[in-house]
Amino acid sequence: MSATSWSAVRAGGAGGAVQSPAMLGECARLGVATAVVFTQQLQRARVARIPLLFVAALQSIGILLLLRGVVDTSSVLTEQQVVAGATVLVAAFVCLNLLAQRLGALRAEGGLDYYAALAVPGSAVALGTAGAYGVFAVPGAVVTAVAGAALYGLPLSRLWILAAVLPLAAASLAGLGALLGLLAPKPELATVAGQLGMSAVIFLNLIPAHRLPLVLRALRALVPSTYAADALAETFHARVAWASVGLDLLICLGVAIAALALAGGLFRRQVNR
Repeated sequence: MSATSWSAVRAGGAGGAVQSPAMLGECARLGVATAVVFTQQLQRARVARIPLLFVAALQSIGILLLLRGVVDTSSVLTEQQVVAGATVLVAAFVCLNLLAQRLGALRAEGGLDYYAALAVPGSAVALGTAGAYGVFAVPGAVVTAVAGAALYGLPLSRLWILAAVLPLAAASLAGLGALLGLLAPKPELATVAGQLGMSAVIFLNLIPAHRLPLVLRALRALVPSTYAADALAETFHARVAWASVGLDLLICLGVAIAALALAGGLFRRQVNR
């Protein structure tokens, strides 16, 4: 994204009807900024599209195959949670782990100052970057869901819910990944934080809440990806509690908004030092 292209966006595009971001309103300004960052980061992410397409998916499918031999086949709820958790894990690999690393690197390289000079909100940097990487993770997540459902004998008819689950899971995890990347004083620490976050997601996504001790249930409730996994797992039931699915997805949305807002505030404080 060049300064010229961002200036054109600020001027209101080809029509030139809008003269400044302030006139757009906050939501419109965030949407425009996110789209511009997304386009720029998408060009960069294409270089890593092979790892994004295959590594994340192979990791999750490998977990499915591994757990197939040890999961209690008499517990349908556990099988449903394993498939749902492994599917959401693909989004976590990209939007939590890789985003934390990417923003840590941008901070170290001075890339955040570049975006600040162009008046790009920090939440747009996080969301646009996560979206660019997430595009290449979507096929892997879909393949994981289909393969997992087939492997564990679960219904495929409601996998359309992935159209809501994956974006909301990605957005909520992107907010947390952005916070980890921006808070880490060194890019190496951002990498470690991203890996630790992934470990928590793997453990808490794959195990149903009722099979955890009370302390870990409380910890699980703080991880937004578990709500996305629970929503997807619920759709594998013979009778779906759609109110529960909707509530879980609304929680993901709320966490995404709050975490991205915090990331935006942290971004502004860091570049204004």
